[in-house]
Amino acid sequence: MLQPRKQKHRKEFRRRSHTKGISTKGNKISFGTYALKAQSAGELTSRQIEAARRSMTRYIKRGGKIWITVFPHKPITRKSSEVPMGSGKGAPDHFVAVVKPGRIIFEMEGVETDIAKEAMRLAAHKLPIKCKFINSLEK
Repeated sequence: MLQPRKQKHRKEFRRRSHTKGISTKGNKISFGTYALKAQSAGELTSRQIEAARRSMTRYIKRGGKIWITVFPHKPITRKSSEVPMGSGKGAPDHFVAVVKPGRIIFEMEGVETDIAKEAMRLAAHKLPIKCKFINSLEK
């Protein structure tokens, strides 16, 4: 799973306002030819990113190259079960990547368009947000 090696703070506020508006960073294809672009806002867990990456890699039979352009930096805390209210915030449970609409999540190159499109479709089914396939060759 993806997670930061080092953090300045162990716990963060949820800050749901971070998902408002459209993405200004990471909204253009930088590395590959094909991309998966977020159409809605949300948080992607490291498990969801890994599941999507695996499904794409399996479909293209380890051909071509895949870039993951989001990283789960934000810690999400969880209190253990059957703990009474109060007594502070819970321990860090997992990490998420905050994604806004327009953000490129995955990029790919080195495969045919139809194979890339199907691989990205399979990956999009693993994610909790709406996504769109983008081809940089079509302009």
